[in-house]
Amino acid sequence: MKKAVFGFFILFVLPFTMFGQETESKNTNEFSKWQFRLRGVVVAPDESASIEAIGGDADISTSVIPEIDITYFFTKNIAAELILGTTKHNVKAVNTAVGDIDLGSVWLLPPTLTAQYHFNEGDFKPYVGAGINYTIFYGAKEGPVADDINYDNSVGFALQAGLDYNFSKNWFVNIDIKKLFLNTDATINATSALGATVGAAVDINPWLIGAGVGYRL
Repeated sequence: MKKAVFGFFILFVLPFTMFGQETESKNTNEFSKWQFRLRGVVVAPDESASIEAIGGDADISTSVIPEIDITYFFTKNIAAELILGTTKHNVKAVNTAVGDIDLGSVWLLPPTLTAQYHFNEGDFKPYVGAGINYTIFYGAKEGPVADDINYDNSVGFALQAGLDYNFSKNWFVNIDIKKLFLNTDATINATSALGATVGAAVDINPWLIGAGVGYRL
């Protein structure tokens, strides 16, 4: 899986890199190639689940996290952005045949790469983007009912829109919204409580709504 994701990453970025190299000699000093942002982000899952045997649905908590992103401009308008952040969520199975079940918590690390188009209109610079993420689940705590719980890492897609506003030559403020299409297969060992291991297909699909500050080199 990791090899496949890396290969997709190369295929995703390579066309933009080649295009950027072609235009670089013509426009070397006409735009800043690197920018960095620090955001505060609300991560709000739009969750649903299909749970074996006992039925029910998933309830995943909202969290607030810091997020760092690094953007490289191949041209004035075309860029690639790497988005980094990690988030912890509390998880419940709700409305099951045996009631609501506290499934503890889990950390998600979903590095996301997007290709972006930036509109350059004065100090207001809106942009749109689309790309991929690879979500790593770690640090799972099983809660009071399950003996153990495992989440499969997954690959998903991402959509993005935002706005930068320049308040100096190098500094700007930013608002940004992303939608991640993220799912996982969870395996819940509930032998002690239910006498069974239960599988669940979980769609997390979070909205990420953020604001922050950025610096352009």
